Amino acid sequence: MVDQPGDGEYPEHWEADVVLRDGGTAHLRPIHPSDADAVQAFHTGQSQNSIYMRFFAFKARLSSKELKRFTEVDYKDRVALVITFGGEILGIGRYDRLDDPLEAEVAFNIADAHQGRGIGSILLEHLAAAAHENGIRRFSAEVLPENRKMLMVFADAGYDVKRHFDDGVVSLEFNIDPTEKSRAVMEAREHRAEARSVRDLLAPTSIAVIGASRKWGTVGYQLLEHIIEGGFSGQVYAINPEALELAGMLSFGRISEIPEPVGLAVIAVPYEEVDTVVDQCAAAGVKGLVIASAGFADDGERGLTRQRNLVRKARANGMRVIGPASLGIVNTHPDVKLNASMAPSLPRRGGLGLFSQSAAIGVSLYAASHRRRLGLSTFLSAGNRADVSGNDMMQFWEDDADTAAVGLYLESIGNPRKFSRIARRLARTKPVVVAKSETMGLRLPPGHAVRTTQAPAGALDAMMRQAGVIRVETIEQLMDVTQIVSGQPLPAGPGLAIFSNSLALGKVVADSAEAHGLTVDNIITDVDLDAGMSLALPALRQSLQDTLASDAVNAVVAALLPVRGLTVDHIAEVLAECSAAAGKPVVAAFAGILDPSIYVEGMVGGDGRTVPCFSNAGAAVAALAAVVRYAEWAARDPGHFVRPDGCDPEGARILLDQLLHDVHGEQLKTLEPASAAELLAHYGIAVLPSAGFDSEDEAVAAAGRLGWPVALKTTDPALRHRIDLGGVRLDIEDPESLRRNIVQMRRSLAPYGSRALEVQSMAPVGQACTFRAIEDPLLGPVVSFGLAGDAVNLLDDWAHRVPPLSAADVKDFIRGPRAARKLFGYQGLPAVDIDALEEVAGRLAWMKDNHPEIALVEFNPVLCGTQGVSILAADIRIGNAAQRTDSARRAMLG
Repeated sequence: MVDQPGDGEYPEHWEADVVLRDGGTAHLRPIHPSDADAVQAFHTGQSQNSIYMRFFAFKARLSSKELKRFTEVDYKDRVALVITFGGEILGIGRYDRLDDPLEAEVAFNIADAHQGRGIGSILLEHLAAAAHENGIRRFSAEVLPENRKMLMVFADAGYDVKRHFDDGVVSLEFNIDPTEKSRAVMEAREHRAEARSVRDLLAPTSIAVIGASRKWGTVGYQLLEHIIEGGFSGQVYAINPEALELAGMLSFGRISEIPEPVGLAVIAVPYEEVDTVVDQCAAAGVKGLVIASAGFADDGERGLTRQRNLVRKARANGMRVIGPASLGIVNTHPDVKLNASMAPSLPRRGGLGLFSQSAAIGVSLYAASHRRRLGLSTFLSAGNRADVSGNDMMQFWEDDADTAAVGLYLESIGNPRKFSRIARRLARTKPVVVAKSETMGLRLPPGHAVRTTQAPAGALDAMMRQAGVIRVETIEQLMDVTQIVSGQPLPAGPGLAIFSNSLALGKVVADSAEAHGLTVDNIITDVDLDAGMSLALPALRQSLQDTLASDAVNAVVAALLPVRGLTVDHIAEVLAECSAAAGKPVVAAFAGILDPSIYVEGMVGGDGRTVPCFSNAGAAVAALAAVVRYAEWAARDPGHFVRPDGCDPEGARILLDQLLHDVHGEQLKTLEPASAAELLAHYGIAVLPSAGFDSEDEAVAAAGRLGWPVALKTTDPALRHRIDLGGVRLDIEDPESLRRNIVQMRRSLAPYGSRALEVQSMAPVGQACTFRAIEDPLLGPVVSFGLAGDAVNLLDDWAHRVPPLSAADVKDFIRGPRAARKLFGYQGLPAVDIDALEEVAGRLAWMKDNHPEIALVEFNPVLCGTQGVSILAADIRIGNAAQRTDSARRAMLG
């Protein structure tokens, strides 16, 4: 049995805020001896039937000995977790290690009043994660046959549960390693719960504005006015202890005075009053908070501490938090009509969902969408993003029938692995457009408490691309793309036709389109738009219909100069009509219009028929090209996530535990070649054998064991691949030649200092490549691939991906570097064995995804020939793993 972590100290890292099935929140934590009274209160509050189901007998109270045993655990062999709400225990889950150190017995007890909220499933996930950390691999349980709810918890968890009936009890046993099915079950439950929690925020039954004011221009005044003027369908309450009447309605001094439960509290009070108000909301049973007040994490470390305490308090009392420093939320659904924001009016209704973080970006994003006449379904400004995040909004948008496309401006990202997982799923049905700061992940915006990244430049963008995200640079580019995808059909390919009343303009647009990877099928300039409205519009309609009917045309760009007698709106209506009839996107670019009163940037048209329009043809083409790339991604079969055959993750895990027994804190340990080879062998990866030596005789003996011919190399990381600097000598065929080369190499390397040497079996010739994998504080596992030498050393020509990888991801990964064309036959050389390279990539990504303890892996060089690959050197460093941001247990990050 390997050494196990855990010394009886309270494992604070097991604590987590969780979202329950009904969208409410609660706090999960390890049990503590101080919980004895709460556990007794929990027990005595249970029905006789629930007590019988748990203990197989009825006991009115727990004895002092039982309380001691239940609450005093060692957090290793005996573990208990509780889920609490406002200090009250809602459920308890525990395990006790059995005689077999790899197995533990589990038991659960859920409060009668809270059964059906998914508490048992959450406790099982977190118990499994804790047990896995302590070296336990299997759970067993004994359940009475009539306890159908608990049997369903086990049956629905996604594990391969073995059961048998004996002596009136159902005995269950299952392996707790996360499986594809168990992860899918967890993600589905997480999705439903988080979507429900956001839906409750965006469609509350009632709203209280705390800090409402009669003073014009204040935040409290505007929020109350905008909610009322927007026509909110629910009840609105104004809270101000110094006013009897506000906005024509009776004002309340405290939220506790309101005669019914409040769904959403909008808080606009001074910074120092927010904590008190949140306490009052918790006591009143409020479900959600929008905090417009600033001065928390944007006020340095002191403010950040207050913000964390505020969020912890809110979640522990079942409340989600939007903000602090939030611009507000909007929901245009006719049954809701919610404008709890600083926007002066409810926006027009449409299919675009928008998310921003800081209020300043939120204002810009909202203004840009308003200026472009884009209809919104929902809008949320997260402010400091202390709780509700873009991940939560994507969970909601996935099920929201009113949302056709989504746009997010991200200044920070707290859980990239979860973002990637949710975005990949959402993007299969709805376009996801993301604008992000160029420094996102490298440094934090004010008020955002998340990890920073140490991953290579481009890794975060690569993660978004593999998730199907349409990545843009600016708010304007985000609007360019969203105005196409929020109301237009997706193109089925890159084929493009160009309409123009100027041949020169049409050719310029065609050049731009081809530079963006589009295929120009036709440039049409023969429609006489100067013939007057009665002739020009029918001619345009007919020509456009005929063009869109071609299978080679997947989209149309109409790039037009001003036409006397034809308005922009009339032309746009024809374009929109033809687009809708053909089911293909049409975008317009109206160039050369000087009159500022003529609207040419955004959704243009009339009678319910609009088309996305641009004042710049280049912007129209760039946005359309981005949509084409997304449509190609969405139409492609992603394949299954790669799980290579012949891998032994459990064996690798045991070996890593043994290798890490003397590693402390943040220390890294570089593996010796033998240990590295043993670890890699668990994933079917082999390194070409080599042997170090001190004397020439040792070198000759080693070469004899390896087999002639051999290569002679320095072990110096900077020189071991450099033939030009004398670090490598190849095809040494006999002992005499080897002795001579050793002397010569030591002489040539003398200027670089004394370096150890090694001999290695000769590999078949091939293209030199390199793989690298790291564990990043923000992104988790990151794998990189490039062609060894100047491509990566000087030009930084890497491809990056974030595991897990699908089969399609692996193919894109190997083809990602700009120099990858050399792999497919270059200057008369044959193509290399791409399948073998993809095999190495898949195995490396799978290994790195399974083991955060592996801090760095580098294969350099990897020689890829026409048949097979040879890994010539492997550098592996391991360390104590930090908790990844997306593990096999549901938890809210704060």
